[in-house]
Amino acid sequence: MHISSTFDAGNIEVVDISDRDDVRLRIVKDAGGEHSQWFHFRVSGLDGEPATLVIENAHTTSYPKAWNGYQAAASVDRQTWIRLPTSYEDGALVIQVPAGLQTLWLAYFAPYSRERHHDLIASAVEEGALHEVLGSTLDGEDLDLLTLGEGELPIWVIARQHPGETMAEWWMEGFLGRLLDRDDALARKLLGAATFYVVPNMNPDGSRRGHLRTNAVGANLNREWAEPTMERAPEVKLVRDRMDRTGVVLSLDVHGDEELPYNFISGPEGVPSWTDEREEVRQRFERAYEDANPDFQRVHGYGRDEPGKANLTMHTNQVAERFGALAMTLEMPFKDNADAPDEDAGWSPERSAQLGAAVLHPLAAVLDELRAYV
Repeated sequence: MHISSTFDAGNIEVVDISDRDDVRLRIVKDAGGEHSQWFHFRVSGLDGEPATLVIENAHTTSYPKAWNGYQAAASVDRQTWIRLPTSYEDGALVIQVPAGLQTLWLAYFAPYSRERHHDLIASAVEEGALHEVLGSTLDGEDLDLLTLGEGELPIWVIARQHPGETMAEWWMEGFLGRLLDRDDALARKLLGAATFYVVPNMNPDGSRRGHLRTNAVGANLNREWAEPTMERAPEVKLVRDRMDRTGVVLSLDVHGDEELPYNFISGPEGVPSWTDEREEVRQRFERAYEDANPDFQRVHGYGRDEPGKANLTMHTNQVAERFGALAMTLEMPFKDNADAPDEDAGWSPERSAQLGAAVLHPLAAVLDELRAYV
């Protein structure tokens, strides 16, 4: 048996591989040493025999409680991802590999590769989106921006501030695919009313390095929005500077949540400038999203910040306060949707993409209200 992770988004340390019934592994921490949870590796030489993989430092990761009820994602062709029997025992994550396999890829969630990202950009350009590089990351990666539409309403949609939350870019694939569908009447309406600024991957360095939450120097980008610098968080600095030029009436920041098995919105109700009127628009957006795709729900989520107590280093709060915008964070699960579970796949790339396509409905539902923000 051989285990490797020296590839795009790879992350695992092999401790002991001598006993296939007790293969000992460890997750490697992000740059900065504060966060860890993401893993992605390949097991070869299985020879059709079962194996037990034990990630022995699961209890030291950023969200150890998240392992309860979690099932590891696995694929034999890197196209279709299923879930393997997984348990959290005595601080270790134990993954059962079934018999009948030769080579297997495992990951915290189905990866979204650099190559697929480039395919996404190419496909969007082919369908009429304008592509530009906002600038370079600390590792020298391009920070890609897509611009779509010609309307007066500036709408920003970003994903993967936390690189291990790969469901966010799967969501982007569904969102962009529908928004650029020339035969979709709702997409045409939105592109006529708004100009969309889309960053499919805010953290390409962390994505390539196999990080959960940070960029190349250990910065959690979603805590850098108050005073971003090119030295620590160029990704945020470049995007916020462009937002200052375009303005923002609505911003959606797409994430994944390790612990909660639901899809939900978190809003900026704690910022000083929040109003009852903006709260009603947010609620209208959420109701329309729930109607468009029942995988979205409004019962479970985070607690609400007290008025004036919002953390302005976070994207949603900073953008809401800075621009008077309807800014929101969308969270999706690493586990499954507890309201509609899929025993084989859990929450999946396919369902993430469907949720992305469905967001056109709530966007259309609040267009009239957004015009008041221009």
